Amino acid sequence: MSRLAVNPTRMELRRLKARLKTAQRGHKLLKDKSDEMVRRFLSYVKENKRLREETETDLAEAMKSFTLAKAVMSKTELAETLCMPARKASVETSMENVMGVEVPVVQIAFDGAASGVDALPYSLVSAASDLDTAIEKINELMEKLLRLAQVEKTCNMLAEEIEKNRRRVNALEYVMIPQLTETIKYIVMKLDENERGSIVRLMKVKSLMQSEEP
Repeated sequence: MSRLAVNPTRMELRRLKARLKTAQRGHKLLKDKSDEMVRRFLSYVKENKRLREETETDLAEAMKSFTLAKAVMSKTELAETLCMPARKASVETSMENVMGVEVPVVQIAFDGAASGVDALPYSLVSAASDLDTAIEKINELMEKLLRLAQVEKTCNMLAEEIEKNRRRVNALEYVMIPQLTETIKYIVMKLDENERGSIVRLMKVKSLMQSEEP
């Protein structure tokens, strides 16, 4: 490991020791943060898997019911039946802090009934019963679909932040901390050499002075 280009002085030694201590403390904090982020990420991944499986199952059932309704009703009847919505929806977005990452939060609010006759945009006598089932299932899916989109976006953002944090941890662990450690060893070695040289010179001076005495 290459060392830093510094002057081997005691002042520089103190400065590098302080930098090493800060780097080691920062490495530990980043490592702990990375571990916690991975734990939170895995919990979101599990939730994402559950929501996706539930959504795909419910959507398949809704499409099956809609296909059966299409087989019974003509295109004109189907278009006239669905041309007017029975409910209005409003979406509110905000941000939530997850381990220092700002992730989106989406909330949907409906005007009108969520299920039953009032949730259908047509009269019961004008449509097949399979269409009623399809509409009700799709109404129930709206909140789940938004939650799935929110969780998937959170997973993507956390994955990017985990990768960035991993690069910072590796830079400290494999580059900065070894460089500082190697440089500190070099300075200590140089200072010890200088100290031994000074002692040798003093001993020679003392020896010369003693030899010159009568």
